[in-house]
Amino acid sequence: GNKRYYICFGVLFRGHIFFEWIHHCILYLSLRQKMFTFVFGFVLNSIDQNPCQNYYNCQLEITNWKLSIIIFNFQLIMSNPYFRFKQFTVFQDKCAMKVGTDGVLLGAWASVENVTEVLDVGTGTGLIALMVVQRNPQARVVAIDIDERAVEQAKENIGNSPFSDRIGIELLAFQQFVQGSSKRFDLIVSNPPYFTDSLLPPDKRRSRARHSVSLTLNDLLVSARGCLTNHGTLSLILPYDKREELDALCEKYLFYMKRKTIVYPLPDSEPKRLLVELMMCPTGHTETSSLIIENSRHQYTKDFTGLVSSFYVHL
Repeated sequence: GNKRYYICFGVLFRGHIFFEWIHHCILYLSLRQKMFTFVFGFVLNSIDQNPCQNYYNCQLEITNWKLSIIIFNFQLIMSNPYFRFKQFTVFQDKCAMKVGTDGVLLGAWASVENVTEVLDVGTGTGLIALMVVQRNPQARVVAIDIDERAVEQAKENIGNSPFSDRIGIELLAFQQFVQGSSKRFDLIVSNPPYFTDSLLPPDKRRSRARHSVSLTLNDLLVSARGCLTNHGTLSLILPYDKREELDALCEKYLFYMKRKTIVYPLPDSEPKRLLVELMMCPTGHTETSSLIIENSRHQYTKDFTGLVSSFYVHL
């Protein structure tokens, strides 16, 4: 029975991708037809029209053709509510927060060697959980989120992946999870909410996902202490301007920074993100590094490509 179900679902899933591919081909052929009509019409009209009128018509047709290309690209983006990685696909149409560089960075950067029990706090689409189990074949992940539609989406993404037997999803706040469970984890990963001091967006679901309205950094560290093993690690990605708050909280709750990476969008830009790995036992010293994502627009650095090359299809 289960085998028949998975086969049917696989056919439906592949059928969905196939029909989207057909849709894109039709759009492309439509553009080809527009271009052919433009060239052929330009040649015929050149016989009858004076040079100035012909030049004007040529510019008008080129403008129309460029507009068609823009519309085609927009349709192509909007008709693909998913992000395809090498070993799994992440749909994101139901989630307030979409797949972004922050989640990919944390999923690729967090130390997953020699860990078996992992907790993903605020899983969203399930991306980080999927990246962790891809990197470590022995890891088992519990992924939690307070957004019902995000949990629904994560279950779908994980159910469609080859790692579904090693990831469990729960609709639960981190504080509630810690209070109701005695389980301890070797690794906790979180791309937590932020923008505490900025204006809240009108979308309440997006507000919960992006602002510290339901899980502050203080709450995150307090709850993490309640479910980490003695030598477990807490791996986070934060806005760079949160570093002083993090340092104060680490001192307050006796967390020690084992590793940190300062993330720069471009070589000459200000740092935007901070990747940190915290422990509850003294580490001796903090391993510090920096990461530049792009040398220029869409020209990714070797360090970045080396970090995420196991996941991105086109890089």
